[in-house]
Amino acid sequence: MSEFTVAAGVARGLFNYAVARGANGPSLTQRCGLTPKELEDPDHRVPAMAYVTLMKAAQELTGDPALALHFAEAVNMSQLSVVGLLVQASETLAEGISQVQRYGRLVTDVGYERFSFVTRDDGLWVVDNRHNPNLFPELTEMTFAFLICGSHPYMEDFVKEVHMSHPAPSYASEYARAFRAPVTFDREWNAARIDPADLNLRIAVQPRYVFGILSKHADDLLRGLESEKTTRGRVEALLMAILHTGEAGMDAVASRMALSRQTLFRRLKAEGVTFETVLDGLRHQLARSYLKSDRLSIDETAYLVGFSDTTAFSRAFKRWTGVTPHAFRSTRL
Repeated sequence: MSEFTVAAGVARGLFNYAVARGANGPSLTQRCGLTPKELEDPDHRVPAMAYVTLMKAAQELTGDPALALHFAEAVNMSQLSVVGLLVQASETLAEGISQVQRYGRLVTDVGYERFSFVTRDDGLWVVDNRHNPNLFPELTEMTFAFLICGSHPYMEDFVKEVHMSHPAPSYASEYARAFRAPVTFDREWNAARIDPADLNLRIAVQPRYVFGILSKHADDLLRGLESEKTTRGRVEALLMAILHTGEAGMDAVASRMALSRQTLFRRLKAEGVTFETVLDGLRHQLARSYLKSDRLSIDETAYLVGFSDTTAFSRAFKRWTGVTPHAFRSTRL
């Protein structure tokens, strides 16, 4: 469980929902260690333990042990992730579920493909194959609530029954109410049975022409997610969230990765890079991107890539490109 990541859009949605239900925002932030800045970009990744801590703190501060279920029941996935928008742009339920199979990792990446179809004598089952699901059953609750409750606007009661591998919680009756189907616990899998005929039911809430646009964006995100599997990719993802704070040192990043400085050094060396070259390269890449438009001043760009003053930024930028930031922007614009 400690290796999976969650889209920041989902974490932000949970945070906002908990606050709306009475949780104290600063207390949530302090407990889980996730700052509002880290949750701004819905496609950013949140480490597993930070998300688990956020969930537990939200349950405690709202006094609602069924918060995961209620959150996914109340908030449509299209508000949190491109995956939800892709489902809405699908022609049929079958295509929508296939998008969840293909892109579900963008919502929660556990390191392997989670979903499959299994045909049995009693019907077609959508199966969540997450390893050790009972260590964090809230994620199972959310997964099925997003799938089932999110489908209610398109079709009524398409899920016939649901199996859960964890023991029945104190709020077990909430499952049947939310899912509108019988739910049994302590089963051998986490799965929902559907009628195969329902796979042809139409969805198509979003205009069809946006499907290709959303698919391209999702494919780009998947490639980015794969790059984060390298130590360098993970370091870059963490640095992007903290560059502007001036705390983007190797010790801070190693701590966030739950590694010693020496271990991080060795892993980066095995990939042929150093922390300094990764940091320098990321600053260069981001600075060029920011300066290609006129939305940010040069001072603001310097701040966002981690320089305390514009003079130092200008020297670094000239080392990277051979020209000053002013000259680069003038040429680009």
